[in-house]
Amino acid sequence: MKFDFHDKLIVATGGAGDIGTAFATLAAARGADVVVVDIDARRAARVAEGLPREGTPIAGDLTDRGFVEDLVDTLGSRFGRVDVLVHNVGMTSSERFDERSVESIERELAVNLLSPLVLTRLAIPLLRRSSDPRVVTTVSLGGIFPLGETPIYTASKFGLRGAMLAIGLDLEAKGIKAGSVLPSAVDTRMLQEEAVDGGNSLQFQNPPQQPADVIRAMVSLLDRPRLEAYPRPGESVLTRVAMLAPNLLPRLLPLFRGQGERGMERYLRTLERRGIVRREGSRWEWVEAERV
Repeated sequence: MKFDFHDKLIVATGGAGDIGTAFATLAAARGADVVVVDIDARRAARVAEGLPREGTPIAGDLTDRGFVEDLVDTLGSRFGRVDVLVHNVGMTSSERFDERSVESIERELAVNLLSPLVLTRLAIPLLRRSSDPRVVTTVSLGGIFPLGETPIYTASKFGLRGAMLAIGLDLEAKGIKAGSVLPSAVDTRMLQEEAVDGGNSLQFQNPPQQPADVIRAMVSLLDRPRLEAYPRPGESVLTRVAMLAPNLLPRLLPLFRGQGERGMERYLRTLERRGIVRREGSRWEWVEAERV
């Protein structure tokens, strides 16, 4: 059966990002009340106001325990329950592991791994007040396959995938269905930043998928609850097969890196045609109007 969004209370973290906005828009169009949670107050308000059914913006840092506790209290007092908790918050960095600060490592792990787990745990009482509670998490194929250029992102996604699998198994018997979506590279602001900064070239083996592709997988988890869904099933099979022999990765990765670098260059040229970036000499730079 199709999931009934009508009058459901949906909380979307990273709600002002590309994937979060796309999901919030679809949910509101189908009759849901959406809470847009984002660290950027201006963008959260803009997204909430622009939804087909106006949402509620709440701005704050999900790595701040005090904010998360206040968020849950606010949700309880204003809405009384949470029907669907959607985790979209995430970050990455193009800095190499041997050059980046310890503080940046801790920050990335806190955003990508700890914040979804802490919010899920604190929201359990509100989820239990729903007649059909769900948790949907955007993970990544980086939770299966190690991305050598971004090991902290890989660590956070490996951890998040494992944790959400275990949480899904644990909570199902308690009436809460939890599942994750594992996309490959998605054409979002974060991926654009990574391409401009010269980030992980392995993500560009194929043209990036669109947020709409991820949203379809998220909705499919609501329509047919299960532990994981893959927007591009073929890519998920390839990554899992490659992980059957991890000791071969040092020999396999150079074969893919060149293709990835060419794919990233094609993606940057696509962004240039869209008026998002421009080439200055040997470097790519943002068109400032697109950064606002």
